[in-house]
Amino acid sequence: MGANLSCATLCDTNGEGPSSKPRLGDIPESCLALVLMHLDPPDICKLARLNRAFRGASSADFIWESKLPSNYKFICEKVLDEKTIAGLEKKDVYARMCRPNPFDDGTKEVWLDKNTGGACFSISSKGLAITGIDDRRYWNHISTEESRFHTVAYLQQIWWFEIDGEFEFEFPKGMYSLFFRLQLGRSSKRMGRRVCNSEHIHGWDIKPVRFQLATSDGQRAASKCFLDNPGNWVYCHVGDFVVDRPSELMKIKFSMTQIDCTHTKGGLCVDAAFVYPSSIGSEICKMNKLAGQH
Repeated sequence: MGANLSCATLCDTNGEGPSSKPRLGDIPESCLALVLMHLDPPDICKLARLNRAFRGASSADFIWESKLPSNYKFICEKVLDEKTIAGLEKKDVYARMCRPNPFDDGTKEVWLDKNTGGACFSISSKGLAITGIDDRRYWNHISTEESRFHTVAYLQQIWWFEIDGEFEFEFPKGMYSLFFRLQLGRSSKRMGRRVCNSEHIHGWDIKPVRFQLATSDGQRAASKCFLDNPGNWVYCHVGDFVVDRPSELMKIKFSMTQIDCTHTKGGLCVDAAFVYPSSIGSEICKMNKLAGQH
């Protein structure tokens, strides 16, 4: 009799098939949205492909607003046209901000890390103050596909090496790491293959390059390292800083110098300076250590 009862519960009254049971698609979208809000953006997008209910729930504005930086409106005003974002759902605003968004005449970019929503920044070599940059005996701007800005500054030879940068922004709250992206040697394509010309590389093994960072609220950091690993792009860690007041402008000043004039140095490509959330910065530092860099 127990078997008959079990069968009855699995079949409809006509005995023709399974009775209706709650399915994922039957969960109210509002409930699904509350769950999705606690997931990272990539996981939300994966679940949105499950069915119509998850797809609808994943578009809820409050989900994506929780993933945007607290001062995302300032960033939008800085880099996006009002007509571009007018009427956009928060999901679309998030997607738009995950792309590189140039500003300051294209010398800087801001974007959100698509996995965490953390704000990332880059300042091109043309947005930096490089000593001697206008003298072609020392420096040249060269085009390359290996830079997000499609151009890098290339140093042939110089006695006094100094690069300064300055950047003011309403950073979202958190800790950030600043890096210079550099390469010893000049890379190019030959017969479809990447090659690196090391002709001008010299002087970087005699004295270390020194990095400094200072913020408008009094934070300071310094580091130094010898440049090596020719033919490979490396991220040199300048230092870290903390943002406690996201609604206020913070100015950061940073530099890279090797000003020992007892010898020349050359053969260096300078791509850009990068500011990343420290969670991403720590991963970059780990990769540097695995590659034998400092």
